[in-house]
Amino acid sequence: MEQKAPTNGGPDRPARNIGSRKRARGFPKGRQLDTEALDEIKALIGDWPRRHDLLIEYLHLIQDRYHYISARHLKALCEVLRLPQAAAYEVATFYAHFDVVKEGETPPPPTTIRVCDSITCAIKGAGALHDALKSRSDPKHVRVLYAPCMGRCDTAPVAEVGHLHIDHATPGSVEAVVKSGKREPRVPRYETLDEYRAKGGYAILEQCRSGRLSLDAVVKELTDGGLRGLGGAGFPTGRKWQIVRSYPGPRLMTINGDEGEPGTFKDRYYLERDPHPMFEGALIGAWAVEAERIYLYMRDEYPAVLHILAHEIEALEKAGIIEKGFIELRRGAGAYICGEESAMIESIEGKRGYPRNRPPYIAEVGLFGRPTLNNNVETLYWVPEILQKGAEWFADHGVNGGKGFRSWSVSGRVKQPGVIVAPAGITARELVELAGGMEDGHSFKAYLPGGASGGILPARLADLPLDFGTLDKYGSFVGSHAIVVFSDMDDVADIVVNLLRFFKDESCGQCTPCRVGCDKAVALLERRDWDGELLKELAQAMRDASICGLGQAAPNAFITAMEFFSDEPARTEVAGRPDRH
Repeated sequence: MEQKAPTNGGPDRPARNIGSRKRARGFPKGRQLDTEALDEIKALIGDWPRRHDLLIEYLHLIQDRYHYISARHLKALCEVLRLPQAAAYEVATFYAHFDVVKEGETPPPPTTIRVCDSITCAIKGAGALHDALKSRSDPKHVRVLYAPCMGRCDTAPVAEVGHLHIDHATPGSVEAVVKSGKREPRVPRYETLDEYRAKGGYAILEQCRSGRLSLDAVVKELTDGGLRGLGGAGFPTGRKWQIVRSYPGPRLMTINGDEGEPGTFKDRYYLERDPHPMFEGALIGAWAVEAERIYLYMRDEYPAVLHILAHEIEALEKAGIIEKGFIELRRGAGAYICGEESAMIESIEGKRGYPRNRPPYIAEVGLFGRPTLNNNVETLYWVPEILQKGAEWFADHGVNGGKGFRSWSVSGRVKQPGVIVAPAGITARELVELAGGMEDGHSFKAYLPGGASGGILPARLADLPLDFGTLDKYGSFVGSHAIVVFSDMDDVADIVVNLLRFFKDESCGQCTPCRVGCDKAVALLERRDWDGELLKELAQAMRDASICGLGQAAPNAFITAMEFFSDEPARTEVAGRPDRH
């Protein structure tokens, strides 16, 4: 019997009349919109504009209000912003400070305790603190997590409950905060706008705006003074302003306040005490490049600073120093990678913090595709004082060939950790002395000259001048000027594993050399015996092929450790800890 070919489908599917109408679905395809959630999102956003670049700000509103981000609220937010759910979901899940809960999943407990596990906190007992809190907490009501550096290395170990930090934390002090119900940050006493103006603040800005100070004169003073980018790269500030100004407008400016490098806390130190030198320096920079707006990106780990900045920006607007909206404060969300300038720009645009391939550099194609000036908080902090006192005043304070002051974040095994303002070119040994010397019973053994990225050097090299370029031949650098001091009580291998775990957790995952390289490095370093040749081969691949500085600098820790501490006695296997994410 002859078989008829089907009119549609395949041989195993019955033919149907192509002209017949397809039966309509009883409900729309995809996740359904919850009208109650939609009303809640509209109430949270209020009169804020419905712009895609504000996605992260709105995710913060949800997280702060409900302590997690539910599928229903994420769907409602996408409806308000007219965004695809996939676009919002990939952003929300990229950042560590957003707890995204899928349909059917159990939301996290109402209280979260975060224990900093950066290297300074680690040697000060963060592991024991974490374990004690976890064993004594009811998981139905409290969860205990490890968290990356909170920028409070001078008060290690540190824990955080909600947005409230507990310095020199103990199980008892953390539990007392949990029971108290307090979750908001303690805002320290700081110099307000009125107080800053009373002692002559913003006079230099007025000279620039009135024409009494020319752009050429400003650039010359900063260049002759030797002011460089103090976020870690060290690019000459005056030269950067000239480069951005050379590209056709409209131009924008960004301020990088995302100092997530373990061991670094200098920017927090200034902003919690006197934020207006930074603001005045930023407005001078914006004047120099004719920026139409400033975007101030501040890390979420600094809740008190965020409060201060928001208050003082409003004060600047009321005083008529800036127009309303000229400085826009943006809040990070727990991603170390956003300290890289192009990743920060992606985050300001409401996206994942993926570093961009270069060229073009952000000076030419930056935020929203415009030429963009980006400066670090401390760099801007020095601008008004240099212009007031002159280039020679600043430059002459350097030693051993260095120029100017530096704000050194000093922590670890010293008696008086904190920010030390000292000349560029000072030595690590001198900084240890300025920090009160070594803790009782501890002998100086090693130090990180530039936080987690700058490698680890032995105490016998502690008399080298610390400045940009002076440590290159030792496979190290000063970076953000974060000095972490170790003693004979600390194991170098454990230190290195801690640093590489940090990079593994914080890699954005965009490029394979960094994503896989950091993971592989941790696995190799956690073994009892290190395979030196394999680690060197891995380091070379990461340095050659990673997109940004995270993957390129991550190997510094184990390469310098193998170079300078090969005579360390055999160590026991490093105890593992679960990844943060």
